[in-house]
Amino acid sequence: MHANSIYLMKGFIKHYLFDKTNKKLKILDLGSQVVKNQAIGSYRPLFNNLNWQYTGVDIAKGENVDVVIKPYSFPFKNNHFDVVISGQTLEHIEYPWKWIRELARVVKKNGLVCLIAPAVIHEHKYPIDTYRYYPDGMNALAKWANLKVIDVKRVPFDRKLEDTYLIASK
Repeated sequence: MHANSIYLMKGFIKHYLFDKTNKKLKILDLGSQVVKNQAIGSYRPLFNNLNWQYTGVDIAKGENVDVVIKPYSFPFKNNHFDVVISGQTLEHIEYPWKWIRELARVVKKNGLVCLIAPAVIHEHKYPIDTYRYYPDGMNALAKWANLKVIDVKRVPFDRKLEDTYLIASK
C-alpha cells in the first residue's frame, strides 16, 4: 500500500459514499492483508463509520485479515456486499478475469466497486506480480464481469508510480 492508493480511496469515500454515512453498509476489502515493510497499512481506518461493517479478506492469514479466501471462490452469498474495494491487489492476481467475475457475484445490484491497481511501478512479487493496468484494461475487466463503469482514470503520483482506478456498479 502506498500514499497514492490511500489518497484515491479517500476520494472514493468522499465522492461516492458521502451520502451513505447514516446507512448500514457491508464493505468487502479484497486483498486486505497488511504486508510487512509497507509504509502505510490498510484501508480499514478509512471505513470506521459505526454504520459500516468492514470485512478484510486475503488468501493467507495475517494482520487485517478477517476471512481467508480462495482467489476465485469467495465464501460469500451472491449479492452480499454493498461496496467492494480492492487496492494494490489486482496486479497480484494470476487470472483477473476469474477474480473480477467472483467480485461481481458478491456485490449487490447497484452496489459500488472501487479497484486501484498500478499502471507504473517496479516489480513487487507478493507472491506473484502479473500485470499493470491502464484504463482500457480496467474497462475490459468491468465489461467481462457485467459491471457498469462510472469512472476510470490513470493517476500519476510521481515518476516511478502511477495508479489506475475504476469505479463501477452492478
